[in-house]
Amino acid sequence: MEAKKVLFISQEMTPYLPDSEIATICRNLPQGIQEKGREIRAFMPKYGNINERRNQLHEVIRLSGMNLIIDDTDHPLIIKVASIQPARMQVYFIDNDDYFQRKNVLVDDEGKDFDDNDERSIFFVRGVMETVKKLRWVPDIIHCHGWFTALAPLYIKKAYAEDPSFRDAKIVYSIYENKFDEPFSETFPAKLLWENIQEKDLGFGLNEQVDFARLSELAIRYSDGLIQASSQIDEEVAAIAKASGKPFLTYQDSDTYVDAYNNFYDEVWEAAHK
Repeated sequence: MEAKKVLFISQEMTPYLPDSEIATICRNLPQGIQEKGREIRAFMPKYGNINERRNQLHEVIRLSGMNLIIDDTDHPLIIKVASIQPARMQVYFIDNDDYFQRKNVLVDDEGKDFDDNDERSIFFVRGVMETVKKLRWVPDIIHCHGWFTALAPLYIKKAYAEDPSFRDAKIVYSIYENKFDEPFSETFPAKLLWENIQEKDLGFGLNEQVDFARLSELAIRYSDGLIQASSQIDEEVAAIAKASGKPFLTYQDSDTYVDAYNNFYDEVWEAAHK
């Protein structure tokens, strides 16, 4: 039994956003993995600064229309799709008027983190899960890129643990140098309590402020494999990752990461099926 299907959950991706370490990897990696014979799906948020006309995004009506409840408020889930023709690759976008219409990505014009980035992340991750279910596509490996995707391992292993789309999937989490500065508000932990997720699953209290290291620790706890995706990452997070005892891939440069990640997927998959 092999890991044939890989789901990429990405914080950023070119050409839809400007070049960055995450955006470039998330553009090239899915193509590289697809060219190695695996089936892929790729998701990212539909930030308000993405030009829909130039990038030829269109709504997928059959996938849209669901409401996700976050902090007792309904938020409509809108799914859009675009194609990167040279790569023969489709990208799905998670959209919502409340969370993704602003023209900035994760910080405002003054470089300050948006106050609702916690809810935006929850909506994005849950939106990906619900869309994959509707696609009736069952991934073997789920590769999460960037702190904005850090909640995916928790949701997959707890809220969606018995769902046929996710129950056998293995999660790889890439840790980047990119981080947020302001801790999430003390109301954030309570917003995570949904379906089978309980306070004991979080590793922090319901009234605690969660910073980058604590959020990363949560992702590490529920992942099956970890990748250092930047040459330098937060020292505390690096220590947590290495102490976890989980398969850990050290930093790979641009010439080697596609092959290294491809092999790492097999390592994580095989470790779980021994």
